[in-house]
Amino acid sequence: MAGEAEAPPPEETLSFWKREQARLKALVVVGDTEAWQRDAAFSGLRRVGGVDVSFVKGDGVRACASLVVLSYPELEVVYEDCCMVSLTAPYVSGFLAFREVPFLVDAVRRLREKEPRLVPQVLLVDGNGVLHHRGFGVACHLGVLTDLPCVGVAKKLLQVDGLENDAQHKEKIRLLQAGGDSFPLALKSHDRSSRPLYVSVGHKISLEAAVRLTRGCCRFWIPEPVRQADIRSRDYIRRTLGAPEPPTPAQERSQKAQGPKVCPKGGSKEPEGEDRPPKAHS
Repeated sequence: MAGEAEAPPPEETLSFWKREQARLKALVVVGDTEAWQRDAAFSGLRRVGGVDVSFVKGDGVRACASLVVLSYPELEVVYEDCCMVSLTAPYVSGFLAFREVPFLVDAVRRLREKEPRLVPQVLLVDGNGVLHHRGFGVACHLGVLTDLPCVGVAKKLLQVDGLENDAQHKEKIRLLQAGGDSFPLALKSHDRSSRPLYVSVGHKISLEAAVRLTRGCCRFWIPEPVRQADIRSRDYIRRTLGAPEPPTPAQERSQKAQGPKVCPKGGSKEPEGEDRPPKAHS
């Protein structure tokens, strides 16, 4: 039942997650690896992917994992994969990837099997990459496991490594006037957007290219690959379950807040939005 707390994972599970996270972190490539990334106009980039996990309203376990692929620069959807999943692993602050990424890896695997010509050349992820308490957010995790360039795009600043949402930071945001304006990590994605996005490297891309790509994928505040993955996952829930409108991001945050949240033993709870602010925790 939604809202009921689950027991925390066994200590050996947490220890394994920590070891696995450290092992995979060593495989992250921070820097451009593809020719199109070094081209000012991204010549050669034809396919951009986006992923999302949307929950069934009132249910912290059932969800829809979605992968979409868009043409670039047209940003038209050329492929989508939506699948209902059960997220049985509890939420543990700092380890969101162990709860959600396996289903996204499965989606990429299905794409490679069914339509290899449509495999994206880069994935945009609703969450953080190296901007993470241990330098290995969900965008890094997904990138390493799929061996695809990945970009983390968060809606809220994760306050780590001395970053603070203080008066100085707010003043820098105020000075972002036009779409494309940015300062390290923060991007005004659209002329009409009032809030910045926080872009971080996931895997196999530089921060400079990640910021430019994110801007190039924005018709609105949220990059179109992530936006379309979110829209289509919610629609799939409605069509599959005959359910009412899935929760909005704000409702989903509240819903997830009622679900199991476990901190590693001996550690303090990390702030909300650790991996995918503000839609999901970790």
